[in-house]
Amino acid sequence: GMLDLVHKTFPNLELHASTQMHVHNLDGVKVAKKLGVKRCVLARETPIEVIKEIKNNVEMDLEIFAHGALCVSYSGECLFSSLIGHRSGNRGSCVGSCRLPYNIVDKDENILNNGEYPLSMKDLNTLEYVGQLIDAGVTSLKIEGRMKSPEYVYTVTKLYRMAVDSYYKDHKVFIDNNELNNLKKIFNREFTKGYLFNEDMKNIINTYRPNHLGIKIGKVIDYKNNFVTIKLFDKVSIKDGIRIVSNEDYGLELNEFYINKKLVKTANKGDIISFKVNKQININSDVLLTKSNELVEQITNTINLKQRKVPVTFNIKIKENNKLFLEVIDDKENKISKEGPIIEKSINNPTTKEDIINKISKLGDTVYKVENINLDIDNGIFVPMKIFNELRHNLLEELNNKRLYKSNVIKKEYTINVPNYKKETLKNVLLETNNNSNYDNIYTLDNTGIQTLSKVMHDYNNYDINKEYLVSELGALNVFKKFNTNYSFNVTNSYTVALLHSLGANRITLSYEMTPKQVETLINTYEDRYKSHPNLEVVTYGYRCVMTLKTNLNKVYENNNIKLVDRFNNHYKIKEFNNLTYIYDYKLLDEKFNYYEIGVNSIRENREV
Repeated sequence: GMLDLVHKTFPNLELHASTQMHVHNLDGVKVAKKLGVKRCVLARETPIEVIKEIKNNVEMDLEIFAHGALCVSYSGECLFSSLIGHRSGNRGSCVGSCRLPYNIVDKDENILNNGEYPLSMKDLNTLEYVGQLIDAGVTSLKIEGRMKSPEYVYTVTKLYRMAVDSYYKDHKVFIDNNELNNLKKIFNREFTKGYLFNEDMKNIINTYRPNHLGIKIGKVIDYKNNFVTIKLFDKVSIKDGIRIVSNEDYGLELNEFYINKKLVKTANKGDIISFKVNKQININSDVLLTKSNELVEQITNTINLKQRKVPVTFNIKIKENNKLFLEVIDDKENKISKEGPIIEKSINNPTTKEDIINKISKLGDTVYKVENINLDIDNGIFVPMKIFNELRHNLLEELNNKRLYKSNVIKKEYTINVPNYKKETLKNVLLETNNNSNYDNIYTLDNTGIQTLSKVMHDYNNYDINKEYLVSELGALNVFKKFNTNYSFNVTNSYTVALLHSLGANRITLSYEMTPKQVETLINTYEDRYKSHPNLEVVTYGYRCVMTLKTNLNKVYENNNIKLVDRFNNHYKIKEFNNLTYIYDYKLLDEKFNYYEIGVNSIRENREV
């Protein structure tokens, strides 16, 4: 809805579609293009073959997640954080529910998973495949770096910059293994090539740890009297962060440690070190380096020394009985000039060249650095230094404005044509198969009713485009003539309702995240703006789907009757549909609110699980 509003109001404004729009197929990209999108950030699960198909069939910039944290659920299709943690991942406030401990159990409550984190994905790493992404026509590589340290951002960006540049230069991807090892020290959850490059689903989740793994640097060989002794496989130094993986993890910063009872600041591979701990440590426990202080300081210094600054030249003319003249020119030949007061002869304290150069050179925390100063000055004149402060400040402010990206934005009036639906009081149901229940509309997972299509579609050829469907993803809007939209469109505002109706949607199911009050506000706003009544549906009964996974958990655990169990012993149903995994809320939704009174046309019961 916001996309349609912005595009119609500012038609020449460049628009990018977030991965939250769940664009994952050619038809989805075609719909995005019709809506004015210039660049699509595809779903992380989209395989390279589909990316090539999209690029070969539609003119669209494609942005691909190349490195970093992976969501276990398709983006835009995860309600776990919202329904369980009360913070919406679809609105940028994910609490990371997938990184918490769970068990996978069978029908007899036997625990099937080995590690405690069966939903925690490894980090995506496509360095060695950068050439394939370039050849596929990808426009932009997206590095996930939210809440990461400056050292992480610097190192991972450097690695991909080197990989891209080397491929363009020599048609080979160069990977600096030393930098890659540094990256592992800074942050990694183990790496995977992801579904982007068809990773085995059994090799994409790190069930043992959801946070930074670090690198293995040693093993505990002794523990006695609160002192632990470690044989090193790599270098450590004072202020390094380490984790000892024992019955319970033990993490600390090395403030002091010893070799042969002698206090040292650095130890190397093969050395045996000891230090004090405040808990018992098991012999043979692995020791991990989770922070290299030397590396952090090295990268910090590099960043500080290599700050990108715009080179500027100052031209200054200071002549007695003439106005002071000051001009700045940047690397793009942008020029700004200012005049100051008339220059007078000095009585007893003349201004020198050195005074002026020193004053002009102080550019502080601006984005500029002085490359050259051309100074034409008379002898024996006087200039108050505060004048230079003011002139320099004003010059650089105007230069900033001149350098800013500018576009002649066209503004138009937002308009849209929508049908006016009559008010109804329908009761619908979603079933696995039609059992001739007494409902107004029956959606089914098979084709015995109004067939419900998958949230992930790559082939529409087996479907009759003239039949009515309940569709669950964007691409279907480009294929079918009669359709209703499912809750998975996450409709939360009147603009989206209007857009979907204008594209042909009959019934529109609202997002699970909507409260009755929000639904009422949406309807009232819609009717005020469009002078029409919308055809809305609200799910009031059933187990709500909280995650949609490409990882088929039934196949991973080789069991078709499993559940997810959280640390509070809540049991979440797991269902396989079209080779995808659907995880359902442990709480049964049973809403008694009278939605008909506020203008909702249909309520729906979900009884497919």
